[in-house]
Amino acid sequence: MNQEWTFTSHSPDDTANLAERLGRLVKRGNVITLAGDLGAGKTTFTKALAKSVGVTRNVNSPTFTIMKEYEGFLPFYHMDAYRIEDEMEDLGLEEYFEGSGVTVVEWPAMILDQLPKDRLDITIQYTGEEERVFLFHAYGDHYLSLCKELFEA
Repeated sequence: MNQEWTFTSHSPDDTANLAERLGRLVKRGNVITLAGDLGAGKTTFTKALAKSVGVTRNVNSPTFTIMKEYEGFLPFYHMDAYRIEDEMEDLGLEEYFEGSGVTVVEWPAMILDQLPKDRLDITIQYTGEEERVFLFHAYGDHYLSLCKELFEA
């Protein structure tokens, strides 16, 4: 079962506030995917989410390294799947998805068959110069509860 929620951000600060609220609700082993065009706000969202789980280092896109790991009060794994080749080699992704931290995956369409069934998918759409619409798709009971707490509390 999945359900969808929509949030309109009117500025980068709105985006950061949304991510920080989500960060207060995530737990070990959570997987969050971020889809959207280049410049849509995926990294802005990720930076704020990382900060909310205690990451103090600068978070930037792992475009050429595929994965960056950060320490906070929860381990934070930031993955950019954009450059992963069609013939998927064994990258050990399940170790992150089933691990002790929070994993954020940018460009999830590149590894769709590798992603866990239960996860939170977020799509970011441009709707104005600074305005974005965030579409949250929750898969699994945990993520349904998480989104209900985030949006309906």
